Amino acid sequence: MTFERMSSNDVLSLNLLSLQKSKSMSSIFFTTIQTHLIWEDKAANLAAFEKKISAIEGPKGIVVLPEMFSTGFSMQPEKLAEKMSGETVHWMKRVARDQRIILTGSVIIEDEGQYFNRLIWMMPDGNCGYYDKRHRFAFAGEDLHYAAGNNRLITSVNGWKINLQICYDLRFPVWARQQSEKNETFTPEYDILVYVANWPERRSHAWKTLLCARAIENQCYVVGVNRVGEDGHGIYHSGDSMIIDPMGEVLYHMAHEEDVFTIQLDRSHLNEVRTKLPFLKDADSFLLRSE
Repeated sequence: MTFERMSSNDVLSLNLLSLQKSKSMSSIFFTTIQTHLIWEDKAANLAAFEKKISAIEGPKGIVVLPEMFSTGFSMQPEKLAEKMSGETVHWMKRVARDQRIILTGSVIIEDEGQYFNRLIWMMPDGNCGYYDKRHRFAFAGEDLHYAAGNNRLITSVNGWKINLQICYDLRFPVWARQQSEKNETFTPEYDILVYVANWPERRSHAWKTLLCARAIENQCYVVGVNRVGEDGHGIYHSGDSMIIDPMGEVLYHMAHEEDVFTIQLDRSHLNEVRTKLPFLKDADSFLLRSE
């Protein structure tokens, strides 16, 4: 298993050669899993996810799980953290291989003496990339228990570029903004923006509004996957997982219920929006720096 840290302006190329042999580069499949998480019970959560993934019929492509999918949004990394060689990453490697999918979601990881809320991007060949959550949710004390990431992760799958982020990152548009140096043409950094989350129902309006905003302002598809049910602190999550097109139109939305949903995203629609409405070329020029 190999890992790679990327600068904020680099692209991690993780091309999947055999995932969709019969599919053209004009489309890509995503499967979202919105589910209840059993509080701090890794074995039960992993077993439940494996059962759901195995039951998916038809193309799976990229399967997206919520934030901290093996434990729930816990502030006990000392108790729950694993190494990258640990049980959950090994489980992701096995499931991705056996199901011939890309599997992604965030888990609690200990790395060089620090704890991270880390999104893993696991390929079926066992290679993976990762993204450490940049914006920690201080309102819940996440900043007291977890270190912040400094680098974005943009992956490449069959010609699609995918920007991977976690929950609270959604409130900070600069971190997701398509960036470039000033020139007459504009080549977007990415085509799809993914958020994995444990976002509570009491702020669901912000979640739904900001997901649509990120799609419109970046002229990209947005995939937001949240959990449902109460966590270990009695906080209720309504899910409200969504998939949104580059015009801000909602292609999928599910609230309050567990749901497994597969969608095929179309490249021609994305290209048409960007060609007919070339707003990105008028954007302010800027580049993010790693700290």
